[in-house]
Amino acid sequence: MSGLATMDSKACGKMGLITLTYYLWTTFMAVTVGIVLVINIHPGAAAQKEEYTVGKVVLSSADALLDLIRNMFPSNLIEASFQQYRTVLIPVVKSSGFPKIPGKPLSFIYFAPDDENPEIQRPVLLEITPSPEMTYRTLPGTSNEMNVLGIVIFSATIGLLLGKMGERGTPLVNVCQCLNEAVMKIVSMAVWYFPFGIVFLIAGKILEMEDPAVIGKKLGLYAITVVTGLVIHGLILLPLLFALITRKNPFAFIRGILQALLIALATSSSSATLPITLKCLLENNGIDRRVARFVLPVGATINMDGTALYEAVAAIFIAQVNEYDLDLGQIITIRSKDNVS
Repeated sequence: MSGLATMDSKACGKMGLITLTYYLWTTFMAVTVGIVLVINIHPGAAAQKEEYTVGKVVLSSADALLDLIRNMFPSNLIEASFQQYRTVLIPVVKSSGFPKIPGKPLSFIYFAPDDENPEIQRPVLLEITPSPEMTYRTLPGTSNEMNVLGIVIFSATIGLLLGKMGERGTPLVNVCQCLNEAVMKIVSMAVWYFPFGIVFLIAGKILEMEDPAVIGKKLGLYAITVVTGLVIHGLILLPLLFALITRKNPFAFIRGILQALLIALATSSSSATLPITLKCLLENNGIDRRVARFVLPVGATINMDGTALYEAVAAIFIAQVNEYDLDLGQIITIRSKDNVS
């Protein structure tokens, strides 16, 4: 709000167009790198196919896109701070007597004859896990995640309107700027505790593994493929794009945001890293406050290069494990769906 309130509306429109174009282009590059690597490395050949697998039902691209549009306009701004709209899939069972519990297996109890004495009936619990072949019905729901996109859209709208109001909007702009500076001071104090938190976060992830050797054997080549793609995208393609556009040394810029990169690596959350990224850009790299306050929140919401690369690799990896050959059209479909997601 404070960043857009001090900018001209024409400059905001131009910056928004450039920002969205850049984000879409980098996402396209990330998906392409992931597909090229997974096809050439072929990590699915090294993984073992489980004898019994339970598939997780996911939303279609259309439902995911509609959820994104619905989240852009939250009905309650306070609720958007801890919840977002999420379409829920509920399995449809033909028999009306069966229970329908979203997100859980369908449980039934029946009586079967005992092996030793057929005259004795013993109760047996039967659980039917929903499979992709079942019919599902979509219902509106929520998830316990912050609706960052809705908050960004609301803040951008208010900021643009405050800028057009002139002197009448100055008091509220001053309040926003004071709140922003206060929050940044809080973040500066919290930064000193981040190294300890990162150590325990990584240690917790390692302790969650039941058998790291087995996981490494099954998914080692897959993990290497994803990490290689992230290294190529983050340390080669993006710096090269930065150098071509700005004619400056990209690694000097990266040096200024190392702290944010480390926190992003540990937390795997763009939203959690957002305050630190803003602090690094303003204090270390000298980026204009108005630009940083507009570009960063939007990027934390829609610019998911790592996720797009991972999803493209994961989809083709699963096909390779199941010995399913994908043609060019199906690969292009995977790439387009990752861009939409």
